[in-house]
Formats: sequence, structure tokens, C-alpha cells
Amino acid sequence: QVHLVESGGGLVQAGGSLRLSCTASGRTFTDYNMGWFRQTPGKEREFVAAIGWYGAMKYYTDSVKGRFTISRDNTKSTVYLQMNSLKPEDTAIYYCAADRTWETGWNSLGYAFWGQGTQVTVSS
Repeated sequence: QVHLVESGGGLVQAGGSLRLSCTASGRTFTDYNMGWFRQTPGKEREFVAAIGWYGAMKYYTDSVKGRFTISRDNTKSTVYLQMNSLKPEDTAIYYCAADRTWETGWNSLGYAFWGQGTQVTVSS
């Protein structure tokens, strides 16, 4: 099993920045591809960004390209999401996810393990 805990959410004005963190425990961190997803009330959870085992492969949804950066520090078993130039439409609960193989796809909801989420609110 893998336990994921997100942190770093908060309230920020439009144009500001936040850095989300997700720390994993329970298994070898480098065995897992990692992803960030987000969800707002009444909407489906959507893909934001993903990163491969050693950080070489990175993927982003179009709406965050150029603004968000996903990275990982395997010595700390942590994946990060640096969010710059935040917009009100980025407001959501952000979830961290882990999967060994990406068999269901790096942008799908089929990740094996999920955190409980951290709230990001961007004021206009």
C-alpha cells in the first residue's frame, strides 16, 4: 500500500503562486508514477499533471501548460506542483495520485492510490 498526503494549498490572489507537496509512504517511491488531479463542486475530477518514476516524463493538461510545473524529489518521497500565474478557474481541491505502471493512462482516473486532497482557492 501507498499512503499519500497533500499539503501546500491555501488562498491566493489571481496571478499569485502556490507550491503543492505530496509525500508518499509505504513503498519504494521510485516505483510509482505520480499525478495531480483537481476537482470542484459539481464537476468531475480532472487531470492536471503527471510525472514518471524518475522525473524524465512529464505531462500537463493544456490549461496549465506554461504556468504549472510538476517535479519530484525521490530522496524525500515527495512530488511537487509549482503553480504560477494562478487564475480563479484553478480553484479546486487538488489530489495527488500514484500508480506503478500507468496502465490506465497518465491522465486517467485509474491511478491505484489517492490522497485526500488540499484546497486551492484563487480570488479574483
